[in-house]
Amino acid sequence: MAEKPEADTGRSNRQLRDTGVGASSVTASKENNCHGTERLMEIVVERANMTAAYKRVVRNKGSSGIDGTTVEELKPYLRTEWERIKGELLEDRYKPQPVLEVEIPKPDGGVRKLGIPTAVDRLIGQAIHQVLEPIFDPGFSGSSYGFRKGRSAHQAVEKSRQYVAEGRRWVVDIDLEKFFDGVNHDILMSRVARKVKDKRLLRLIRRYLKAGIMVDGLETVRAEGTPQGSPLSPLLSNIMLDDLDKELERRRHAFCRYADDCNIYVRSEEAGKRVMVSITKFLEGKLRLKVNRKKSAVGRPWKLKTLGYSMTGESKPRLRVAPQTVKRLKDKLRDMFRRGRGRNIVKVIEELSSTLRGWIQYFKLCEVKVIFEELDQWIRRKLRCILWRQWKRPYTRARKLMNRGLEESRAWQSATNGRGAWWNAGASHMNAAYTKLDFDRMGLVSLLDTMLKIRNLSRTAVYGTVRTVV
Repeated sequence: MAEKPEADTGRSNRQLRDTGVGASSVTASKENNCHGTERLMEIVVERANMTAAYKRVVRNKGSSGIDGTTVEELKPYLRTEWERIKGELLEDRYKPQPVLEVEIPKPDGGVRKLGIPTAVDRLIGQAIHQVLEPIFDPGFSGSSYGFRKGRSAHQAVEKSRQYVAEGRRWVVDIDLEKFFDGVNHDILMSRVARKVKDKRLLRLIRRYLKAGIMVDGLETVRAEGTPQGSPLSPLLSNIMLDDLDKELERRRHAFCRYADDCNIYVRSEEAGKRVMVSITKFLEGKLRLKVNRKKSAVGRPWKLKTLGYSMTGESKPRLRVAPQTVKRLKDKLRDMFRRGRGRNIVKVIEELSSTLRGWIQYFKLCEVKVIFEELDQWIRRKLRCILWRQWKRPYTRARKLMNRGLEESRAWQSATNGRGAWWNAGASHMNAAYTKLDFDRMGLVSLLDTMLKIRNLSRTAVYGTVRTVV
């Protein structure tokens, strides 16, 4: 920001410390008491906190909301409007604007509705998040891994494998139906109010929850749910589901929860069925959350998936990519291959490699390598298929094959075989014309090579450089 939001006059550093909450680096007491949380709004609008929130919003970028203001236009807007906005926040008069609804396809079918707040509302939501997170996070369960600093999906996956290795070879996979769309506002706010006593902040959070949804120029009133797209939603979801975590801990269950994805590990199918019934009753009765019975299941860990991963059925299970995840990746890549039919193959490879790098980084924990090898072969065959289609005429195909080093007789025999593009893409002549090494030189990311490289680097980090003495 060129002109950062001003700190509150009369609010001393000693007063900030007395609340137990600081600005951009807020610290909550480990006893999780409510001392000092009656004046949190002053800390929300404090200069250091707002500056940190601004930097985070700009870094995250994101689309503009209903007012069309982008994050790049946020700075000049705040220069003239911040004093007014700060006054409205402190005087309990600020009203968030409706969110812009957009739909994105879900991996397993259907659509997920996102609510995009305006840039200003994202800024204020982020500032609130920075103040509330240190108050609530220390009290969250150690088995909660989603949307928390220092915690990740990889940790949840590793912990799941540990539970299975210890003999809990049945998993209760609970799927909450449209969780973010179905959260009861009264129940959620009662959980927030346990530790937040500033009435202004509580009312502001409720206004965020009730902010209308703008669809095709028409505003719809929101009666329940939290808008996905708001910086506050991840924290609010953890606050809401903390009661579930505490109930599972009270019953001494082994579980991992990542956002609304919760897996409970038990030692028998009968125990799993009992847990499914009792936890469903708890969720629907106490928290008024609906369990999707079609997607929830009691089964073996190697037949179900955990955050995209699965595992083998050995006594010491190894992690692998879940079959559903492989199918999802192939569906995504197929769209890229379709778009690439009329494009330069190097451009197609650049687009593919960007997706593949992110994918393999997420699945770097996998120890079963065969799927990576199969995917690599499938991707290269798809690229050869694009090339064969682009060549079109037999003369062009024969000439291209000869340019790639094939003998004239073999090139003409291959070019005139009358077979389809997919068959030729897997035939020996195309494999000879475009080898794995050729695609490596074009910049294609090999999933298998990358996975093995990551594992070797991890091994080196643990054991140090291995030297061979001859």
